Amino acid sequence: MKRDFADFWNLLWELGLGLCAGFALLNFFVPAQDLPWKPLDLSRPIGAATAAKVADFELTGAAAPEEITAVTDACIQMLREAGVQVERAPDKDDGGFCVVRGAVRITGGAVTPLAPKDVVMQCPLAVRYVIWDRQVLQPAAEAAFGSRVARVENMGTYSCRRIYGQTDASARPSEHARANALDIAGVVLEDGRRVSVAADWAGTGPAGPESKTFLQRARGGACRVFATVLSPDYNAAHHDHLHLDGSATGLCR
Repeated sequence: MKRDFADFWNLLWELGLGLCAGFALLNFFVPAQDLPWKPLDLSRPIGAATAAKVADFELTGAAAPEEITAVTDACIQMLREAGVQVERAPDKDDGGFCVVRGAVRITGGAVTPLAPKDVVMQCPLAVRYVIWDRQVLQPAAEAAFGSRVARVENMGTYSCRRIYGQTDASARPSEHARANALDIAGVVLEDGRRVSVAADWAGTGPAGPESKTFLQRARGGACRVFATVLSPDYNAAHHDHLHLDGSATGLCR
C-alpha cells in the first residue's frame, strides 16, 4: 500500500514537471501574439490570441463608472506606449441604445491619420485600427503600389441608428450607435494616388488593377482583428466602403 502511494505521488511529480517543461517551451518558442498570457504588443503580427487580448478592453452594458474609467485608462495607456497619441472623448447618451462610453479620439503619433480626423470611437476599436494599419494596410499598400498610405478616408464612426438605418423597433442596433464601427471609404497614398472602395473594388477604376488586390487584402486582413468586416461583396449597402467593427458576434463578408 505504501509502495502504491509513493508511486502515485512520483507520477504526480513527474506529470507536474512535464507540464512545467511544456509551459516553458511554449513560452520560449511560440510567438507572443499566439499566447493569451503574454501582453498585447501592437507592433507584432496578428496572432491566434490577438483578438482575445483586444477583447479584454471591451466594456459591457452593465459596467460601472469606475470600471469604465479603469479599463479605458488601461487601453489608452497601451496605445500611448505604442506611440499613438490619443485622448479620452466625452461620453454620449442620445437615449435608448445610442450610448457611447469609454471612447477615445486618435490625435496623431505612430498611426496613419484618419480623414476626417475628429472621429470618436470605442477604445478597443482604436486598438484594432492601429493593429490593422500596421500589420495589414501598410504592408498591402507597399506590396501593391510600392507606396505607403498617407491617410485613410472614412465615413465616420458614430450614428444613432439601427442596422441599415431600419426604423423597425425589432431591428438590431447598429454598432455605429456605440461608436464601435468604422467605415473606410478609401485611402490616399504617399505618392498622391487615391484608392476608392467605390471606384476601385473591382480593379477597373482609376487606381488600376493593383487596387483590387490591395483592397481585398485589406479586407481579408481586417477579418483577423475586427469582429465584423463587410465589403461590396456583401451587399449593395456596402458598395462604397468597408465596415469594420468590434461587435460581440463575428462576420466576415
